[in-house]
Amino acid sequence: MDSSDIYLTRSGYEKLVQELETLKTVRRRELSKAIGEARAHGDISENAEYDAAKDAQGMNEKRISELESKLSCARILDDENMSSDEVLIGATVKLEDMDTAEKLEYMLVSQEESDYTQNKISIASPVGKALMGHKVGEVLEIKIPAGILKYKILNISR
Repeated sequence: MDSSDIYLTRSGYEKLVQELETLKTVRRRELSKAIGEARAHGDISENAEYDAAKDAQGMNEKRISELESKLSCARILDDENMSSDEVLIGATVKLEDMDTAEKLEYMLVSQEESDYTQNKISIASPVGKALMGHKVGEVLEIKIPAGILKYKILNISR
């Protein structure tokens, strides 16, 4: 695993490609039009609309550059050839909170794909890091800023 590689699921890769395409086409046109309209209002040296549009354009170009860089280093995870015996990136892990008996399910993904609202947690997060490499049946104590979590791994799937 090369440290510059960014591991993405197929859907995560496609989502970034779609965002890049939208920024390069739709958003660039919108910002160019906004700059043109602001410029038409006269003196650009004291034109807040123009300054705001130019700032937005700069942010858009920065995001385009970031996405192009990430996608150039992207490696798409091949779930079929990955072990489901241990927790690895791309795995969906079913856990039991040993204190509350609550059942939780997380998919471990790269930071670029993490989305807590979809139960996708980063392998760089405290929980993600702690789960990596462990197997079904293991009980883990995970130190997080709010205290210690105690989880039992119930299932690992891809």
